[in-house]
Amino acid sequence: MKKTLIGILGLCICFSGLSQEKKSAALLKELAENGCKCIDSINTYNKTKEEISTELSTCIDRQANAYQLGSKFMDIDLSKQGATQKTINISFNANKNSEEYKRYYYELERYMMTNCKSMKPKMGASDLENYFSVSKNPEAQKIYSKGIKESEKGNYEKAITCFKKALDVDSLFAFAWDNMGLCYRKLSKYDEAIYAYSRSLNLDPLGQMPLLNMAVAYKYQKEYNKAIAAYERLAELDPNNPEVFYGIGQIYSEGLNDPENALQNMCKAYTLYVKQKSPYRTDAEKMIGIIYAEMKKQGKEERFEAILKENKISSTSEN
Repeated sequence: MKKTLIGILGLCICFSGLSQEKKSAALLKELAENGCKCIDSINTYNKTKEEISTELSTCIDRQANAYQLGSKFMDIDLSKQGATQKTINISFNANKNSEEYKRYYYELERYMMTNCKSMKPKMGASDLENYFSVSKNPEAQKIYSKGIKESEKGNYEKAITCFKKALDVDSLFAFAWDNMGLCYRKLSKYDEAIYAYSRSLNLDPLGQMPLLNMAVAYKYQKEYNKAIAAYERLAELDPNNPEVFYGIGQIYSEGLNDPENALQNMCKAYTLYVKQKSPYRTDAEKMIGIIYAEMKKQGKEERFEAILKENKISSTSEN
């Protein structure tokens, strides 16, 4: 804690020539960049979403504590301190369930979701292996790796060619089917994407990532009932997957014009994101705001508040 405080004091001195608002913005930016470096270092290979979210949360938490300290230090008017005063008392709330702690954590998290380029790719990583995930054939694995590199560059057609060649060598290579489906989806070739996901599911009927991506592809096709069915199938495998409820909530909001069902599902997603310490909490938060605007137009503010209450969410809290 002593090193942290010294570091914050140094940052505050560097920002001393700025206005209060600019000092706060500079502190937030500096600490967010530190958090991004931590997130960059996270290895997502063969980890569950929950494990990755925990590591992401740890990166944010370290900076949130510093953000709380720095913000409180900046609020002190040193000119009003006694000339002989050697100590400055700063109250620090380390209770992660407190509203005060959450306020600093969530503000930093929102900023990083917008400004940290590596954050969403880490959150969306799907490198958890099953028996058929990776090929035991070195040649197939080598070609697949080339496909991944092309996909990361946005060269989706070239990536698809690589994945097809990898599958010619090893037709049981599930990750090749998954990533081929993702590339087809990026190219808006949804039928081909769904076919690729189906082939992956034939190899592993319990594969969660192809099911999730299949639901997304159906949503883009405006095949809303099929999309919901895919999400519900995913819920059978993983009932605590917030992506299920977020996806269904989006469909009810944007596709089926049913804000009440949209809100019920989005509240479930929000609660699970918070429980799992996932930064996707901010996306659910934004969607709840969009749904509120729609329900307000319809004169359903009371129903909106009632649904939030049913899900133990306060519309006036910072969480």
